[in-house]
Amino acid sequence: MSDSPDARSLLSASSQLNLMEADPIDDKEFDIPQVDTPPTLESILNELEDEEEPFVLEDTCMLNSDNMDAHSCDTSSLASSDSGDPAHLKRKRRTADLNTTIHGSVLRHSLLKGISAQIVSAADKVDAGLPTAITVSGVIAVGTSHGLALVFDTNQALRLCLGTKATGTEFGAVSALSINHDCSRLLCGFAKGQIMMWDLANGKLLRTITDAHPPGTAILHVKFTDDPTLAVCNDSGGSVFELAFRRVMGMRSCDSRCLFSGSKGEVCCIEPLRAPPDFRDHPITHYCLLAMASLTKILVIGLKPSLKVWMTFPYSKSDPSSVPQLAWQFVPVQKTVNPILAFCKGDTVHFLLVKKEETGTIHVIKQRQLHLSCDIISLCWINSRTLVLVDSHEKLQVVDRPSQEVLETLDLEQVQLVYSSRHFKSLATGGNVSQALALVGEKACYQSVSSYAGQIVYLGTKSAHIMALRNWRERIDCLLKQEHFVEALSLAWSFHEGTAKAVVGLFGDPVKRKAVVGDKMVEMFFQFAEHALKKCPEQGKIQVMEQHFHDVVPVLVDYCLLLQRTDLLFNQLYARLAENTVAKGVFLESLESYIVADRLGHLTTPIMRDLLAHYHGNGMMESLERCIVHLDVTSLDIQQVVQVCWENQLYDAMIYVFNSGMNDYTTPMEKLFAVIGPPLREGRSLTDEEVVMGNKLLVYISCCLAGRAYPLGDIPEDLVIQVKNQVFEFLVRLHSAESLEEEEVFPFIRTLLHFDTREFLNVLAMTFEDFKNDKQALEYQQRIVDILLQVMVDNPDFTPSQVGGLFTFLARQLAKPDNTLFVNRKLFDQVLEFLCCPDDDSRHTERQQVLLELLQVGGVVQFNEGRLLALAEKAKFYQICEFLYEKKHLYDMIIDCYLRDPLRKEEIFSYIHNLLSMPGYSPEAKQTVKDKALQHIQELVTLDPTKSADLVVFHFSEEVQQIISELQDDHLLFKFLSCLLEPREGHHTSGTILLEHGLHELLLDLMSRFAPQQLLSFLQTSQHYRLEEAIQITQKYQHNQGTAYLLEKKGDIQGAFAVLLETLKEKLGLLTAESGREDGRRDEEERENESTLTRVKDSLNDIIVLCHQSSQNLYQQQREVLWFPLLETMMASQKQVKGLNDQHTFEVLKELTMKVLNCMSSFISLLAIIQRILQDPVYGKGKLAEIQGLILGMLDTFNYEQTLLETTTSLLNHDLHWSLAHLRAAVTRGLHPRQDYCNICLQQYKRRQDLAEEIIVFSCGHLYHFQCLQQKDCGWGCASELQQQWSCYKCSSSQGGRGGASAEPGRGRSASLAQTRVTSVHHDARAEAQGKKVIVEAMLDLQQEQSWDQLRCLYRGPSRLSILSELSHCHSNEKTGLLIPAQPGSEHFQLKLSPPPLLDE
Repeated sequence: MSDSPDARSLLSASSQLNLMEADPIDDKEFDIPQVDTPPTLESILNELEDEEEPFVLEDTCMLNSDNMDAHSCDTSSLASSDSGDPAHLKRKRRTADLNTTIHGSVLRHSLLKGISAQIVSAADKVDAGLPTAITVSGVIAVGTSHGLALVFDTNQALRLCLGTKATGTEFGAVSALSINHDCSRLLCGFAKGQIMMWDLANGKLLRTITDAHPPGTAILHVKFTDDPTLAVCNDSGGSVFELAFRRVMGMRSCDSRCLFSGSKGEVCCIEPLRAPPDFRDHPITHYCLLAMASLTKILVIGLKPSLKVWMTFPYSKSDPSSVPQLAWQFVPVQKTVNPILAFCKGDTVHFLLVKKEETGTIHVIKQRQLHLSCDIISLCWINSRTLVLVDSHEKLQVVDRPSQEVLETLDLEQVQLVYSSRHFKSLATGGNVSQALALVGEKACYQSVSSYAGQIVYLGTKSAHIMALRNWRERIDCLLKQEHFVEALSLAWSFHEGTAKAVVGLFGDPVKRKAVVGDKMVEMFFQFAEHALKKCPEQGKIQVMEQHFHDVVPVLVDYCLLLQRTDLLFNQLYARLAENTVAKGVFLESLESYIVADRLGHLTTPIMRDLLAHYHGNGMMESLERCIVHLDVTSLDIQQVVQVCWENQLYDAMIYVFNSGMNDYTTPMEKLFAVIGPPLREGRSLTDEEVVMGNKLLVYISCCLAGRAYPLGDIPEDLVIQVKNQVFEFLVRLHSAESLEEEEVFPFIRTLLHFDTREFLNVLAMTFEDFKNDKQALEYQQRIVDILLQVMVDNPDFTPSQVGGLFTFLARQLAKPDNTLFVNRKLFDQVLEFLCCPDDDSRHTERQQVLLELLQVGGVVQFNEGRLLALAEKAKFYQICEFLYEKKHLYDMIIDCYLRDPLRKEEIFSYIHNLLSMPGYSPEAKQTVKDKALQHIQELVTLDPTKSADLVVFHFSEEVQQIISELQDDHLLFKFLSCLLEPREGHHTSGTILLEHGLHELLLDLMSRFAPQQLLSFLQTSQHYRLEEAIQITQKYQHNQGTAYLLEKKGDIQGAFAVLLETLKEKLGLLTAESGREDGRRDEEERENESTLTRVKDSLNDIIVLCHQSSQNLYQQQREVLWFPLLETMMASQKQVKGLNDQHTFEVLKELTMKVLNCMSSFISLLAIIQRILQDPVYGKGKLAEIQGLILGMLDTFNYEQTLLETTTSLLNHDLHWSLAHLRAAVTRGLHPRQDYCNICLQQYKRRQDLAEEIIVFSCGHLYHFQCLQQKDCGWGCASELQQQWSCYKCSSSQGGRGGASAEPGRGRSASLAQTRVTSVHHDARAEAQGKKVIVEAMLDLQQEQSWDQLRCLYRGPSRLSILSELSHCHSNEKTGLLIPAQPGSEHFQLKLSPPPLLDE
């Protein structure tokens, strides 16, 4: 074998290629960069985790067309040569996936230069053909289209060339390859169906298997199992066979057994479970599992100890052209390692966990699915967590299975994947495969992809490529090479935290792993810093430089803090960055966010000094303050910081430094009092800054007394009591430290009271809440209360509100059950006098509110209620009076309070309603309130008629007449009745009120006087007045519209018309009079004229509406009595205006007259109108010129309507003709029988010349003798033979067709829409010479007969459009025919109808 000339030439060519690998010609030919030593396959297959691997030529991200063969851009795959499918010729490029910024470059893509070069050389120099299949184990084997198998060793050197060109001529191309687990045997499957086994040690042919499967089918897959004597193969017939190798007395043989027949559904992918060396003893390997993927389902079978099907799993719906994929992988799940089968067809990958139970059975558990938006054509595991997929666009995707995240996407377009379309179509054996399998084969590339030991090899038309996961250092370095430092650090941190995907090369326990990654990150920090300083623009805008460092420095700070390496950050990194002024500033500013978030609590002294100087120098005082209050004070220069804070009003920071740095809680208060005290003493208003300081002071005091630190945190527990006492001591000081002689006593409390009395008292109230058993604190509490009374009572500097606030505060404290305060009760009486008897009327509301709060506190504060009520009434404190009356249940007196209080008058209605509605009040109390309300009803109605009416409806429906009699003012009464009788939503007006007709008529009378414009609306909406009385009222006030409405409602149409016509005449008279005035004051007259014209139009519209509504129910003569007077009125006024030289008014009147004519024409004939116009004495004499316009207008309308009618009729006729023409064309189409014999008896349709027999042809193309169908009983339904309905025997019977499927109603052609009956008649010799006479009778089903009857009666029906609409829905869906004889006397009917035949798709 090895001595053949082809093999010798190929080996010599390969050795030349090895010798010439450094030759420049070779480089020029392949355009591949030089390497010092060629990469070895051993290094590839036994991959080290070292970052420097000899065969890595380019980083994936750097890979471009220059690295590939120069011809790689001509076509993207072998599909064009395999199958002639143009779909694979043009594959669109997609933009780079953004995932690289998160995961970096996960996959290393390397070109196998030695193998690629020798594949091309073998094709060119010894006609080995194009590569067709590849497999990888300890060696790499490549099959070619001329039947050769090239075996390469770990150095990419050609070790064996198996087969000859003669083999290729006899067996065809190599279509499948497989190497056993110890690399001693190679199986080759061929396109013409043969299988060869080779010894890889010496290149010896061991077996040629030609009878393992049916002849004429190509081998699609051949696979070794873990048992070296067992293999499986899959052919293009869709069958799967087991190959058992035997050797008896030196004779090699092969036994074949069919595992799955293609007649049950073609299998196009098989995958035996092959355990890696570590799992060879796994209990599941004893079953020799095999996964098979057919076009409809997945099967998992066991070959040992006996053949058994363990699982079947049908696919979900997918594209028929999608390629099924299978891949096994041993995966650790819950501390045990079991195989998982990944399979897909289309865009969804399913995972099945296969495990052996203790009982010895195989258990299959469905796992979580993986959904992708692409059509997968290749699926491989690269490790137990990571899958590598290729889609139909030749995009490779690396997917992390647990998170279902796509880690990286690569374009394999330049690889030019080899497709197996030719073998799936079995072109070498004549193409005898099913369409479904051929369709799948369009995208099949099973033999181009082979995975082994965490690497995947891809076969292209001129090259071989290997993919492997990069180790973690390499992934980081790849990003660093591209200067993507931020992404590199992010990736490194994910390695540190254990969140990265597809991690290779990190070993040991988590602590060690973190230490290794941490060291790498420290190295990266310095690289990043150096790069940033080096790339900084030397000159230009300062903003550009700042932005440059803003992209760098915060990242460094963030990761240093995450790694807890502040020593590195503040020493080496800061020292390096500080060399650049801009970088130093950005560094110091970036610290703020971490300090504020308490991620950085301690700064070194040099950094703190620089920070203070930088923030101070750049005016960033708020930021500086935020930083100081979060930092450890031991790193601060206290004197410097306090000075800076005081100069720049950083009071929070100053307080923090005094408190934390020196445990001094009183000095900050002294400093703040020194600022806000003087202006308050002098009575000056405070500035915004001083107000802010005052508020800070109050909050600070509150925090100190509550045990909290200011501005955040808590005071140390051992200092809480001490701080409280210090603050109280400070507050109750008689004088300040630097007091002047004129300073008043207790300056600090006095200042706080003047600043904000209420808030200061609230602070004290919160503080007093905490005083329980603390004797010292209780003494301070009494002392402060005494000082407050001493300072505020009888002091004109404080307002009533402030004094009242103090006593409310005291009252609340005294009301507590555990109260220990003592306050002289006489003081409360003094306060009452002070609030109720002011020297002036200022602050009236304020005083009342304060007194009310004091009363509501209740408890120990008891006043003489009689004296208090007298004082309150005198002071007009009506809320106080209400409070007291409420306690005494004098509810009627409260009404007086509301009425006398100008601020609360409106609330009286709610008060009365609530009191009368609520159940908690006695009937006597409610009655007194009702009486009081009735006494003041005139006042209430004047205040708000609507709310008064609501009250009456709800609570005073019996007293309506009394209320009306008390309302003297008619206008007020009108408003009240309008509100009372208007319709209400939700609550209906009381029935008794509505039924009183007198009320409605009274309202009608008042409305006619005060709001005549609302009268018509009221008449239309109200139903509770009497017609006769209402007519009298409207006539009395000459409200003609209302009168007309009422007369029409009464049924007196003529009366209503007369009233409206009189109104129209009046307005037309006014219009004529205005038009006849002399010129003068023209503008004003024009405005009046326009308003009169508007009134005329309104009046005319009213009368036209009346005539329109009435004409529906009147005779012709009665209609003329209405319409003609109206027309005459309009024409007469038009004639009057014509002579007055007012063209505009004349045109308007002419237009209005035409409107009347148009409305009339709907009810009165045109002839009557023209006769009436011509009989008019005005128009009867003289010429017709005056009425020419009117008649021409009427004729125009007539012409328009006539044209509209003709056009509509024409359109309907056109649609009808189109429908009939299409129906005729469909139903007269001839039927074409597929055969000239009966499908039942299989004899010619004309069995004997002398026999006249009927033939029935169905639209499905099947033909039958009438008698044959009768015998098979295919008729159904009707009584008589002639009216019997037929169905096609072959299409509808379970005996016809394959497996009875055609009997299902879902089949497209199970029965015909119609059938044609052909009768053959025998004649004499002359007739025979003239030819056979064939009579064709058209058949209609019942629905079609009904449709035709509708068409024949079309012009008798009322609505042609509706008939046409119905016709469009009347097509029959039943595939049956009627056998009916020709009717006598129907010869004149030429249109022969049969239902439209089914058209084959």
